[in-house]
Amino acid sequence: MKKGEKRKKELLKIAYDMFLTKGYENTTVDEIIEKAQIAKGTYYYYFESKEQMLEEVIDMMIESEAEMAKQIIAMDIPVPEKIVGIVASIKPTQAEQPIKNALFQPENVLMHHKVRKKLIAVVTPLLSEVVNEGVNEGIFECDNIPERVRMLLVISDGTFNEGAFSERDISVFIDMTEKLLGAEKGTMSFIYNLIDKTDMEAVK
Repeated sequence: MKKGEKRKKELLKIAYDMFLTKGYENTTVDEIIEKAQIAKGTYYYYFESKEQMLEEVIDMMIESEAEMAKQIIAMDIPVPEKIVGIVASIKPTQAEQPIKNALFQPENVLMHHKVRKKLIAVVTPLLSEVVNEGVNEGIFECDNIPERVRMLLVISDGTFNEGAFSERDISVFIDMTEKLLGAEKGTMSFIYNLIDKTDMEAVK
């Protein structure tokens, strides 16, 4: 990696940490410059604006999720398991919980929106490739695959990333996924065995 590229990544990491702890709107360029101990001219050599920096921070965040999805696609496992694996790979891990919590704070609403929008844009073609594989194998029966995949990602995000979820939520998610992809009933029921029961809340 060239020196300039390394320096830019260091600045993005500093901005990433500050955006999550203080919020994007509450972090100023001057504060980033002070934290990085660089001249203002150096900052603007790499970034035209704070908005551009935000876009590149988001790209950095999404890069690892996309790489994980590609690794799952290459695995020798059934298509339904690939789909669940990819969806799970873009769900924050326990170690990433502070990042998730920060993104849900009011001051990070812009960053959260941009992350979700870009993540769906990046993952949709990868997941569409897997769904198309399932169609060719006769597991799924559907058209308009990219549109269905985007809907699946929105549904999964709303089910698993908005807080505690119930066993009933899982049942509905499985049913909707099977109908969305034109799969036989029971095709995705193995999801029950993958859910950490400690993540569930009791349904009264």
